[in-house]
Amino acid sequence: MNSQDKRPKILIVDDSLNNIEVLSNILGKGYSTRFASDGSEALALIGRDAPDLILLDVVMPGIDGFEVCKQLKANLATRDIPVIFLTSLDSAVDEECGLSLGAEDFIHKPASAPVVLARVRNHLALATTRRELKQHNENLEQLVAERTAELFRKDRQLIAAQSSIIAAFCALAEVRDNETGNHIRRTQRYVQLLAERLRTNARYSLTDGDIELLFKSAPLHDIGKVAIPDAILLKPGKLSPDEWTIMKTHCAEGRSAILSAARDFGDSDWSFLNYAVEIAYCHHERWDGAGYPQGLSGEQIPLSARLMAVADVYDALISKRVYKEAYPHEEAVRLIAKGRGTHFDPDVTDAFLAIAEAFDETAQRYKDVGDAKPAMETKAHSLSAKS
Repeated sequence: MNSQDKRPKILIVDDSLNNIEVLSNILGKGYSTRFASDGSEALALIGRDAPDLILLDVVMPGIDGFEVCKQLKANLATRDIPVIFLTSLDSAVDEECGLSLGAEDFIHKPASAPVVLARVRNHLALATTRRELKQHNENLEQLVAERTAELFRKDRQLIAAQSSIIAAFCALAEVRDNETGNHIRRTQRYVQLLAERLRTNARYSLTDGDIELLFKSAPLHDIGKVAIPDAILLKPGKLSPDEWTIMKTHCAEGRSAILSAARDFGDSDWSFLNYAVEIAYCHHERWDGAGYPQGLSGEQIPLSARLMAVADVYDALISKRVYKEAYPHEEAVRLIAKGRGTHFDPDVTDAFLAIAEAFDETAQRYKDVGDAKPAMETKAHSLSAKS
């Protein structure tokens, strides 16, 4: 066979030389033909050089056509080669058997030239289409795998960047704030506990991703304190009305600092800071509208800030300060419950009451060590919780 022959390759398998000659004459002009006189010879030829299509006699000595077809379709390397049976059998059962083995078609002997040419042409075209579709699917799968790997890599980079940014903000808040680092750790865990409890409430539909971002964002609730002058932030005594007005600006200052960071990145991927913005700006709002800086009420207050309000006040109550001793856990729980529907979201309060023991366990795990530090805003929390 000419190695440069680009015509489709047809293997004719028949134990009758006359049939082979007839088919060769029909196909010789448009196709490159090869021949085998029995099943064993056919399988050997196919193993060395697979054809594009096989015309296969059914009744042959030794391995018959059905068995040859069965072996071809069981082999991954040859299963996609179209097989057209050549048969003088008229039984529908025989055709059903051949088709069940994976054959594409039947041509009944004596072969008609138009029928042979049409069937060969159609099945070669169909096989070509299947190959192209298979290749397209493989290319698509590879592309999807590559894109998925790239997205996974970018997601990991993004998560690392998010964590680094939040960690940097937290470090700044911890150094600048007059409260302890353990306050940040406790309130972070409190917010997580409340969010996990509210996951079962259909009104909120919190996902794992939401809860993770709430956990990461909670430490930024007082980031705005970096803008408060030391004379006010570190003052051990009571703040004057003017000083208190300045102290309350830390909410807007925190919001501005976080939004500025988000704008600098200029990418929607940094929307993870949305929770941080909400918490920093709104965690001193009250359910009854008596809070600050906007006087929001009810569900106007973002859920993230409503969670933070309970977490922050509880921690203020149980923490020792220069102006007060730490309240027992039971008293803190009573005061939070008293603020249900006034200071705090009723749903969030109920979630807190259901898991109050977990709050106490967290408080003990991250207990402050050493002397208490002044905490002017925490003092205000404590007073508002008792009102």
